[in-house]
Amino acid sequence: MSTETSTSTSNIPKIVALVPMRHYSERVKGKNYRDIAGKPLYHWIISTLLECTYISNVVVDTDSPVIMEGLEKHFPTVIRLKRPDHLVDGSISMNTILLHDTDQVPADYYLQTHSTNPVLSTKTITAAIQDFLSKRDTHDSLFSVTRLQTRLYDANGHAVNHNPKELLRTQDLPPIFEENSCIYIFSRQNLETHNHRIGPNPIMFVVPNAQEALDIDEELDFQFCHFVLTQQLKQQEQQELKEE
Repeated sequence: MSTETSTSTSNIPKIVALVPMRHYSERVKGKNYRDIAGKPLYHWIISTLLECTYISNVVVDTDSPVIMEGLEKHFPTVIRLKRPDHLVDGSISMNTILLHDTDQVPADYYLQTHSTNPVLSTKTITAAIQDFLSKRDTHDSLFSVTRLQTRLYDANGHAVNHNPKELLRTQDLPPIFEENSCIYIFSRQNLETHNHRIGPNPIMFVVPNAQEALDIDEELDFQFCHFVLTQQLKQQEQQELKEE
């Protein structure tokens, strides 16, 4: 049963979650199925997506026999797509993979995320979907961002978002937003027309807690996420003990 706040989801479009995963990882070997805070990395995002009542199906596209076997055993309701050989190479565009996946599983809209975002919560995913559905008449897609308020410069040393002669507090700087690759929402039509997840009129969804936007790209990222998840588990255990 879902643990998220109860929300009426009657008469909403069919939304399918897509989670592409490769067996081989260049910088962090076997990261998608490596143990982190007590279970394989991909288990975290799959469990999170399955708790979202707005999502009709969760689909995993992978070339990994390890992940395929694990999904069948632990997440039998997840739709498993074996990635074709011609789409396995790491240089293949994600948009090409998404075109393949959306052709296999029809839906009104697709939400794409990654196994490398293990801290992302069901609450945040739900909020993103609600934001998109409330604005879909005027927007064609959604992508998640992280709000930054720090002094940034380009490669030529030119200030991007501030005047170096005015030493404002960072919290008073105009915010700038980083695409964090946690959440994308789009239709197949939009993907086909523009060959991109993000259409010409997207919604920028700010992930409210920057910690949730953590992405595992390097070994240090893996270790930090392990620490964060372990701390979350400890806090949950302490809360459960208080409620007993």
